[in-house]
Amino acid sequence: MESDNVRRASNGFFGYVSVMHAVPNAPNVDVYANGNLIVSNLEYGKYTKYLRIPAQTYDINIYVAGTTDNPVLSRMLTLGRNEIFTVAAVGTLDTIDLLAIRDADVPRVPDKALVRFVHLSPNAPAVDITLPDGTVIFEDISFRQVTEYVPLEDMVYTLQVRLAGTDTVALTVPRVDVRENNYYSIYAIGLVGGQPALDALLVRDGNVR
Repeated sequence: MESDNVRRASNGFFGYVSVMHAVPNAPNVDVYANGNLIVSNLEYGKYTKYLRIPAQTYDINIYVAGTTDNPVLSRMLTLGRNEIFTVAAVGTLDTIDLLAIRDADVPRVPDKALVRFVHLSPNAPAVDITLPDGTVIFEDISFRQVTEYVPLEDMVYTLQVRLAGTDTVALTVPRVDVRENNYYSIYAIGLVGGQPALDALLVRDGNVR
Protein backbone atom coordinates (compact mmCIF):
# COMPACT_ATOMS: atom_id res chain seq x y z
CA MET A 1 0.00 0.00 0.00
CA GLU A 2 1.04 3.62 -0.37
CA SER A 3 0.33 6.19 2.31
CA ASP A 4 -1.25 9.44 1.11
CA ASN A 5 1.29 11.27 3.27
CA VAL A 6 4.16 9.41 1.63
CA ARG A 7 2.80 10.26 -1.83
CA ARG A 8 2.50 13.95 -0.96
CA ALA A 9 6.15 14.00 0.12
CA SER A 10 7.24 13.15 -3.43
CA ASN A 11 9.88 15.26 -5.19
CA GLY A 12 8.76 13.79 -8.49
CA PHE A 13 11.19 10.85 -8.38
CA PHE A 14 10.21 7.38 -7.25
CA GLY A 15 11.78 4.07 -6.32
CA TYR A 16 10.40 0.66 -5.41
CA VAL A 17 10.60 -1.36 -2.20
CA SER A 18 9.48 -4.87 -1.31
CA VAL A 19 9.48 -5.87 2.36
CA MET A 20 10.31 -9.43 3.47
CA HIS A 21 9.91 -11.04 6.90
CA ALA A 22 12.70 -13.61 7.35
CA VAL A 23 13.06 -13.72 11.16
CA PRO A 24 12.17 -17.23 12.40
CA ASN A 25 9.71 -17.37 15.31
CA ALA A 26 9.11 -13.62 15.20
CA PRO A 27 5.51 -12.38 15.32
CA ASN A 28 3.72 -10.68 12.45
CA VAL A 29 4.90 -7.12 11.96
CA ASP A 30 3.78 -3.69 10.79
CA VAL A 31 6.27 -1.52 8.90
CA TYR A 32 6.30 2.27 9.02
CA ALA A 33 8.26 4.67 6.80
CA ASN A 34 8.66 8.20 8.19
CA GLY A 35 5.74 7.52 10.49
CA ASN A 36 3.41 6.21 7.78
CA LEU A 37 2.15 2.63 7.78
CA ILE A 38 3.27 1.00 4.52
CA VAL A 39 2.95 -2.72 5.35
CA SER A 40 0.58 -4.31 7.86
CA ASN A 41 0.53 -7.72 9.52
CA LEU A 42 3.39 -9.23 7.51
CA GLU A 43 4.07 -12.80 8.61
CA TYR A 44 7.25 -14.84 8.61
CA GLY A 45 8.25 -16.18 5.20
CA LYS A 46 6.16 -13.64 3.29
CA TYR A 47 7.10 -10.61 1.21
CA THR A 48 5.15 -7.77 -0.35
CA LYS A 49 4.76 -6.65 -3.91
CA TYR A 50 6.94 -3.69 -4.77
CA LEU A 51 5.68 -0.46 -3.25
CA ARG A 52 6.19 2.65 -5.40
CA ILE A 53 7.33 5.39 -3.03
CA PRO A 54 9.20 8.69 -3.39
CA ALA A 55 12.96 8.54 -3.77
CA GLN A 56 14.26 9.93 -0.49
CA THR A 57 15.65 8.87 2.89
CA TYR A 58 13.28 7.00 5.19
CA ASP A 59 13.22 6.26 8.88
CA ILE A 60 12.00 2.65 8.86
CA ASN A 61 10.38 1.33 12.03
CA ILE A 62 9.13 -2.23 12.48
CA TYR A 63 6.61 -3.03 15.21
CA VAL A 64 4.83 -6.12 16.41
CA ALA A 65 1.62 -6.05 14.36
CA GLY A 66 -1.09 -3.90 15.88
CA THR A 67 1.24 -1.94 18.14
CA THR A 68 3.08 1.36 17.84
CA ASP A 69 5.12 1.28 21.05
CA ASN A 70 8.73 0.18 21.22
CA PRO A 71 9.73 -0.73 17.68
CA VAL A 72 11.57 -4.01 17.41
CA LEU A 73 13.81 -2.42 14.79
CA SER A 74 14.61 1.09 13.56
CA ARG A 75 16.86 1.77 10.58
CA MET A 76 17.42 4.42 7.92
CA LEU A 77 16.98 3.61 4.23
CA THR A 78 17.93 5.85 1.32
CA LEU A 79 16.02 5.10 -1.87
CA GLY A 80 17.31 6.62 -5.08
CA ARG A 81 15.45 7.46 -8.27
CA ASN A 82 14.20 4.27 -9.98
CA GLU A 83 16.12 2.08 -7.54
CA ILE A 84 14.52 -1.24 -6.64
CA PHE A 85 15.13 -2.80 -3.22
CA THR A 86 14.02 -5.75 -1.17
CA VAL A 87 14.23 -4.79 2.49
CA ALA A 88 14.40 -7.94 4.62
CA ALA A 89 14.01 -8.28 8.37
CA VAL A 90 16.69 -10.85 9.20
CA GLY A 91 18.36 -12.60 12.12
CA THR A 92 16.66 -13.86 15.27
CA LEU A 93 14.41 -12.19 17.82
CA ASP A 94 17.55 -11.28 19.80
CA THR A 95 19.58 -10.09 16.81
CA ILE A 96 16.95 -8.71 14.43
CA ASP A 97 18.30 -6.40 11.75
CA LEU A 98 17.31 -4.92 8.41
CA LEU A 99 19.10 -5.94 5.22
CA ALA A 100 18.58 -3.71 2.17
CA ILE A 101 19.15 -5.66 -1.05
CA ARG A 102 19.37 -3.92 -4.42
CA ASP A 103 17.30 -5.80 -7.01
CA ALA A 104 17.63 -6.19 -10.79
CA ASP A 105 20.59 -3.81 -10.91
CA VAL A 106 22.56 -5.35 -13.80
CA PRO A 107 21.80 -5.49 -17.54
CA ARG A 108 19.78 -8.41 -18.83
CA VAL A 109 21.58 -11.18 -20.72
CA PRO A 110 19.78 -12.10 -23.97
CA ASP A 111 17.90 -15.40 -23.79
CA LYS A 112 19.03 -16.07 -20.21
CA ALA A 113 17.53 -15.83 -16.76
CA LEU A 114 19.60 -13.96 -14.17
CA VAL A 115 19.62 -15.73 -10.81
CA ARG A 116 21.28 -15.05 -7.46
CA PHE A 117 21.27 -16.55 -3.96
CA VAL A 118 20.60 -14.76 -0.66
CA HIS A 119 21.52 -16.51 2.61
CA LEU A 120 19.05 -15.48 5.33
CA SER A 121 19.12 -18.55 7.60
CA PRO A 122 20.57 -17.19 10.86
CA ASN A 123 21.99 -20.47 12.21
CA ALA A 124 23.08 -22.08 8.95
CA PRO A 125 26.79 -22.26 8.12
CA ALA A 126 28.24 -21.16 4.82
CA VAL A 127 26.72 -23.08 1.92
CA ASP A 128 27.19 -23.92 -1.73
CA ILE A 129 24.31 -23.99 -4.19
CA THR A 130 24.70 -26.85 -6.64
CA LEU A 131 22.97 -28.97 -9.20
CA PRO A 132 22.27 -32.58 -8.14
CA ASP A 133 25.39 -33.72 -10.03
CA GLY A 134 27.51 -31.47 -7.83
CA THR A 135 28.02 -28.63 -10.30
CA VAL A 136 28.51 -25.52 -8.16
CA ILE A 137 26.50 -22.43 -9.08
CA PHE A 138 27.19 -20.35 -5.96
CA GLU A 139 30.08 -21.10 -3.63
CA ASP A 140 30.73 -20.51 0.09
CA ILE A 141 27.85 -18.13 0.83
CA SER A 142 27.50 -17.02 4.46
CA PHE A 143 24.57 -15.60 6.42
CA ARG A 144 23.47 -12.17 5.10
CA GLN A 145 25.54 -12.59 1.95
CA VAL A 146 23.98 -11.77 -1.43
CA THR A 147 25.62 -13.19 -4.54
CA GLU A 148 25.91 -11.54 -7.92
CA TYR A 149 23.38 -12.50 -10.56
CA VAL A 150 24.53 -15.31 -12.84
CA PRO A 151 22.98 -16.19 -16.23
CA LEU A 152 21.17 -19.54 -16.43
CA GLU A 153 19.31 -21.29 -19.20
CA ASP A 154 15.53 -20.93 -19.34
CA MET A 155 14.36 -24.17 -17.67
CA VAL A 156 13.20 -25.85 -14.46
CA TYR A 157 16.03 -26.78 -12.09
CA THR A 158 16.46 -28.90 -9.01
CA LEU A 159 18.99 -27.21 -6.75
CA GLN A 160 20.76 -28.40 -3.63
CA VAL A 161 21.95 -26.38 -0.66
CA ARG A 162 25.14 -28.07 0.53
CA LEU A 163 27.42 -27.30 3.43
CA ALA A 164 30.22 -25.31 1.84
CA GLY A 165 32.98 -27.46 0.41
CA THR A 166 31.20 -30.75 1.14
CA ASP A 167 28.71 -33.17 -0.40
CA THR A 168 26.36 -32.83 2.61
CA VAL A 169 22.94 -31.70 1.36
CA ALA A 170 21.08 -29.48 3.84
CA LEU A 171 18.12 -28.79 1.55
CA THR A 172 16.89 -29.85 -1.86
CA VAL A 173 14.94 -27.21 -3.77
CA PRO A 174 12.84 -28.73 -6.58
CA ARG A 175 11.02 -27.00 -9.41
CA VAL A 176 13.11 -23.84 -9.59
CA ASP A 177 11.44 -22.46 -12.71
CA VAL A 178 13.34 -19.54 -14.24
CA ARG A 179 12.52 -17.79 -17.49
CA GLU A 180 14.65 -15.82 -19.92
CA ASN A 181 14.91 -12.05 -19.55
CA ASN A 182 13.84 -12.17 -15.90
CA TYR A 183 15.69 -11.66 -12.62
CA TYR A 184 15.32 -14.07 -9.69
CA SER A 185 16.54 -14.39 -6.12
CA ILE A 186 16.61 -17.65 -4.20
CA TYR A 187 16.33 -16.87 -0.48
CA ALA A 188 17.33 -19.44 2.15
CA ILE A 189 15.25 -18.84 5.28
CA GLY A 190 14.43 -20.75 8.46
CA LEU A 191 16.55 -22.79 10.84
CA VAL A 192 18.87 -25.77 10.52
CA GLY A 193 17.65 -28.44 12.94
CA GLY A 194 14.84 -26.26 14.27
CA GLN A 195 11.46 -24.78 13.48
CA PRO A 196 10.56 -23.20 11.18
CA ALA A 197 12.72 -25.51 9.14
CA LEU A 198 15.24 -24.46 6.53
CA ASP A 199 13.38 -23.54 3.35
CA ALA A 200 13.84 -21.62 0.12
CA LEU A 201 11.85 -18.86 -1.56
CA LEU A 202 12.11 -18.15 -5.29
CA VAL A 203 11.30 -14.50 -5.93
CA ARG A 204 11.11 -12.70 -9.27
CA ASP A 205 13.02 -9.45 -8.84
CA GLY A 206 12.26 -6.09 -10.37
CA ASN A 207 8.65 -6.89 -11.27
CA VAL A 208 7.36 -3.37 -10.64
CA ARG A 209 4.60 -3.22 -13.27
